[in-house]
Amino acid sequence: MNIKQMIFGFSVAVILASCTAEPKKETVKVETEFNYSVEQFADVKVLRYKIPGFEELTLKEKELVYYLTQAGLSGRDIMWDQNYRYNLSIRKALENINQNYTGDRESDEFKSFKTFLKRVWFSNGIHHHYSNDKLKPAFTKEYFTEDLLKNSNTELSSEIIEILFNDADNKKVNKKSGVDNILSSAINFYGPDITDKDVAEFYKTAYKGSKEQPIEAGLNSKLVRENGKLVEKVWKSGGMYGAAIDNIIGWLEKARGVAENEKQAHTLALLIEYYKTGSLDTWDEYCVAWATSTEGNIDWINGFIEVYNDPKGYRGSYETIVQIKDFDMSRKMKVLSDNAQWFEDNAPLDPSHKKKNVVGVSYKTVNVAGEAGDASPSTPIGVNLPNNNWIREQHGSKSVSLGNIIGAYNNVGGTDRLKEFANDEEEVRLEEKYGQIADKLHTSLHEVVGHASGVINEGIGQPKETLQNYASTMEEGRADLVGLYYLMDVKLEELGLTDNYKELGMAAYDGYIRNGLMTQLVRINLGDDIEEDHMVNRQWVSAWAFEQGKKDNVIEKIVRDGKTYYNINDYDKLREIFGSLLKEAQRIKSEGDFESAKALVEGYGVKVDQQIHAEVLQRNEQFKSAPYNGFVNPVLVPELDENGQVLDVRVTHPKDFEEQMLFYSKNYNFLGTEN
Repeated sequence: MNIKQMIFGFSVAVILASCTAEPKKETVKVETEFNYSVEQFADVKVLRYKIPGFEELTLKEKELVYYLTQAGLSGRDIMWDQNYRYNLSIRKALENINQNYTGDRESDEFKSFKTFLKRVWFSNGIHHHYSNDKLKPAFTKEYFTEDLLKNSNTELSSEIIEILFNDADNKKVNKKSGVDNILSSAINFYGPDITDKDVAEFYKTAYKGSKEQPIEAGLNSKLVRENGKLVEKVWKSGGMYGAAIDNIIGWLEKARGVAENEKQAHTLALLIEYYKTGSLDTWDEYCVAWATSTEGNIDWINGFIEVYNDPKGYRGSYETIVQIKDFDMSRKMKVLSDNAQWFEDNAPLDPSHKKKNVVGVSYKTVNVAGEAGDASPSTPIGVNLPNNNWIREQHGSKSVSLGNIIGAYNNVGGTDRLKEFANDEEEVRLEEKYGQIADKLHTSLHEVVGHASGVINEGIGQPKETLQNYASTMEEGRADLVGLYYLMDVKLEELGLTDNYKELGMAAYDGYIRNGLMTQLVRINLGDDIEEDHMVNRQWVSAWAFEQGKKDNVIEKIVRDGKTYYNINDYDKLREIFGSLLKEAQRIKSEGDFESAKALVEGYGVKVDQQIHAEVLQRNEQFKSAPYNGFVNPVLVPELDENGQVLDVRVTHPKDFEEQMLFYSKNYNFLGTEN
């Protein structure tokens, strides 16, 4: 799972997908020799990141990093097509306009077009990367058809043109209760006529592996109806997306040839075999090998992995991250992995829901060397994989924190928003002193301990089957609660992870409640419900805790000078409340209690206090920094001799966002517009 919450200038409690999260921006010493900021448009700020330690790698290690990044980028267009069936056609048309338009490029209309193009690039398609709402052009259909298309010699079907400007396919992912989630979602994981009922019926009888070691059914295929029968179009060599996958395989073969050790080479061989065959049994074999391959300085994530974009939680979005070990931070954070069993034993769970033996939880900080697909431009800050529960239980998992990504965020930080929404100077002081380390530890606890914690009762199905559209937000909330519970525990101080566990926990609780009840609302439009899984989980955790503590005034709602604040009066009681909710969230997962999950999520996580929302948006207007952040990636350039042998690999950086997007479209365009 990966942590992928977008970063804000004010304090944002961080955790994840595969958690999706971003850290809080604090007062730090900003580096001046490297410009982390690239540009800002609409609601997005684009940053860049360094690759610490790259120059210290051996030539063979640099080659491995280069080949892995090329493999990742080769599948980039898969994510575009997965997000929406017309995305590649739209991108081709928009980029052709951008390159060839002969009209007035200084007009307000053309500038609006450029902003729209950048938003589409950033979201890997025409739906917002976070809200899932369709992006609305700020120019008219007449301008698009009569000026932009004609004056650039660009063709685009009338059907797609209409979709750009009407309300069709308005939601990429719709997990709302009471609607047909598949039919109302534009995500291209299913044929346009596939319904919730079709999916349920198909997976009643579909191959799922053994009862003890079930596969992630549906992970790497599109479900369609052919000749009246439901069939899966598998993403593999020779199958759907085969042209891109063949290029991925080619680069993975090169990577295998420079692997750091035999275990790593064997793991890459299994990944290649999986892409060739599409076998999910081979995928599980690969995941076991990958999870237990812990030697070496280079690692990777590559495949169809996170299921957040599927309203039913079956299909994985294409994702890749190439990682270099951060030796110093990994040593510091290893202590959590070494004590994972203690955390499990002391968790406030029903004893029957506790793991008797937490296996192989590894945690380290890495530095990203390249990303693509679901991880770029909007990136997680932490990842815990593999996702298959039986593999995690029997063979363990890998948890990583993306250190240079977090470092880039911190180097463009500030405290103005914090001071606007914090209740008092003490809250600001705690955030400035402990906010960063609290976020890092929350991310670590969420990934290492949270996702590895707990067991599902015997005979109960996987959460995607039992909790259905609530599975992802329930899992993220459960992992958040594990972190919250232990952030106020003296054990962290005993382990040397903080010099003051009490103030660390206070800073963490302040930030989480402030974000969950108020500041994250700048990400959505006034009147909208919360729909993104991580935002939903932060609100249901915070709102439930607020309600449970009303009797003892644990969290006090304060209105001062027309502004709302939330002040925690009793941190110890709040910890008890978090513990109670954690116990209930684990029970729901362990027992597969759909109705309780629905009541928790729908009752506390989806609906928004409109008065608070309007106030937050108004108070936020004074700040110019965009609410969402993402990255351009470094460009790795090999230096070759006359025989094509690699002599060195240099790290360069694109001058701006547009340059990178056009470079990618030109060099990694392996799919047609219809797949």
